Amino acid sequence: MTRRLAEVAARTGVSEATVSRVLNGKPGVSDATRSAVLTALDVLGYERPTKLRGERPRLVGLVLPELQNPIFPALADVLGSHLAQRGLTPVLCTQTSGGASEAGYVDLLLEQQVAGIVFAGGLYSQGRADHTHYDRLIRHRMPVVTINASIEGLPFARVVCDDAAAMELALEHAYSLGHERVGLVLGQADHLPSLRKLEAAQAVAARTGRSFPDKLVAHCEFSQESGQAAATRLLRDGATALICASDPLALGAIRAAHRARLDVPGDVSVIGYDDSAFMGSVDPPLTTVRQPIEGMGRAAVTALTAQIGGDPALVDELLFEPELVVRRSTGPHRRR
Repeated sequence: MTRRLAEVAARTGVSEATVSRVLNGKPGVSDATRSAVLTALDVLGYERPTKLRGERPRLVGLVLPELQNPIFPALADVLGSHLAQRGLTPVLCTQTSGGASEAGYVDLLLEQQVAGIVFAGGLYSQGRADHTHYDRLIRHRMPVVTINASIEGLPFARVVCDDAAAMELALEHAYSLGHERVGLVLGQADHLPSLRKLEAAQAVAARTGRSFPDKLVAHCEFSQESGQAAATRLLRDGATALICASDPLALGAIRAAHRARLDVPGDVSVIGYDDSAFMGSVDPPLTTVRQPIEGMGRAAVTALTAQIGGDPALVDELLFEPELVVRRSTGPHRRR
């Protein structure tokens, strides 16, 4: 019992005495705190007291494109924690090969009458994707928050890491090390965060009197395998540094360098994006641009709960600043 009180208290950010009052049906606890404690019980796998079992928390859908990229499980954990503190229970929806599509999850969540939905890395970031399922959310006036850059015209709250600033940090770091032939490993050509990164790279190059040839830009799927294939081509075209749109792409780029018998960072420098779990433990530890997922997750939940409470969605981007984390996958340029 003591352990349960401590875990629930830690999860909700209240005292063990407050948790005890909720579990024993005592007065003096706000409705929001009471809901948060009951939700934390569910999330942690504890059984509710018999008299409270009929009270079910409100549900919120968390729609993620995958879990293989460690940034998405980390983001889901942050979102789930902040939702639980507000008496909301997350319903995790991840897309797998042969499984439900994003549109299918929208239908499912509407059927479950969820209180709101948070999307991360969804089809709203792809200019040529089918976006008609978002119309159903608009018709239902569903509270929605998207994380990452979105196509124009969607009336959803948007929480975004500044892609342009991220590219500026990475590219200026590569230039400072003497790299002039910098390759970009980006997402698909209609992927808006990648397009923002590309535009920023071109602006930085122009501002510093450099050019950015098309052959040093590769678009691919977000996987290690795709990153390896794209990086292999860029290395053949003489790139001495590679800036990647995700950490898994960067790991694929390091693998490509090793397959080409090139040393990282002696022969080629590699920079990732996200600073997801264990990037400080790979070989070599990855220089990357960190997304502030704790702050972004908190902001997303705040924006969502405001809508659930009846406030209109703030459609201007909530823009978060990234941070360059320098490790050992980057080093001074030397002629190969």
